[in-house]
Amino acid sequence: MRAAVFSEPGPAASVLRITDRDLPRVSAGEVRVRIVFSAVNPTDTGTRAGRGVPDGVSPPRVPNQDGAGVVDAIGEGVRGLEPGDRVWVWDAGYGRADGTAQEYVVLPRHQVVRMTDGIPLEAGAALGIPALTAHRCLTLAADGPQRLALGALAGRTVLVAGGAGAVGNAAIQLAKWAGATVLTTVSSKEKAELASAAGADRVINYREDDVRASIGETAPNVIVEVSTANLELDLDVVAPGGNIAIYMGGTFSVPSFPAMLKNVSLDFVLTYTTTPEEKANAVAAVAEAVNTGAFRVGPGAGLPIIRFPFERIAEAHEAVENHAVGKVIIEVSAL
Repeated sequence: MRAAVFSEPGPAASVLRITDRDLPRVSAGEVRVRIVFSAVNPTDTGTRAGRGVPDGVSPPRVPNQDGAGVVDAIGEGVRGLEPGDRVWVWDAGYGRADGTAQEYVVLPRHQVVRMTDGIPLEAGAALGIPALTAHRCLTLAADGPQRLALGALAGRTVLVAGGAGAVGNAAIQLAKWAGATVLTTVSSKEKAELASAAGADRVINYREDDVRASIGETAPNVIVEVSTANLELDLDVVAPGGNIAIYMGGTFSVPSFPAMLKNVSLDFVLTYTTTPEEKANAVAAVAEAVNTGAFRVGPGAGLPIIRFPFERIAEAHEAVENHAVGKVIIEVSAL
């Protein structure tokens, strides 16, 4: 099989090479998936560059955590999957040397999730890190649900910072599916159109509009935050007892008295290190949302798909590093 490998950290064009490898064997409790689409996330490019989330694994490595494809073989004891099933996978390369940038990957059964026939594999590739991160952000409030479902956020208002990003798009779609009123902020007219397509009830261009005034009395109970620089604004607009979930790194100070006055909770999210129960809840909810058509991809759902052939994997990584708007996926093999 073909696999993309980097033997040392560095720039994508310098270190990523496509090579031939033996087909991996399947052991008990494992599933071998033929990868059709491998998705690229910022943490994937960070790992390749040598600044990723520490997981104890050194190069050589096959990059990329997320992907979608077809079950090729199952190990002894595997239930609920058969060869030929369409699936998506998550955290394929976390704590392992083998991510999804290869024609076949072997994973434990629980990391392989069946997709309803008819759901595009591109949608499956776009899940993983963005959708599981969004689910965790939306379920951190002490009085909120631990697992999203249809109507689970009814009566709540959610503010999503950066609604045109992959996590922002997932947060909008999942929150709307769960019944929330969704506000979001973006930085351009083009991104506003994407956030609206994702289903946001109100889109605020923070470069042109006064965000505080635009939110007005519609105080969000939950804020999904992409930038620590927004914390002062978040504390101004969040509802009493609300929750702010931050999923991007950064050093900042907390204006604690405004937070105390509202009894606000502030949480930090990294999907890799959530508990097994939290991860299982997220995977189950996201699977339900995508299988029922509540989570979609493409321009009509606010998440353009940017495709690269396998041979141009370095360019795909560079596109993510250059903040491409949309979901970058690599066509590893034919459907």
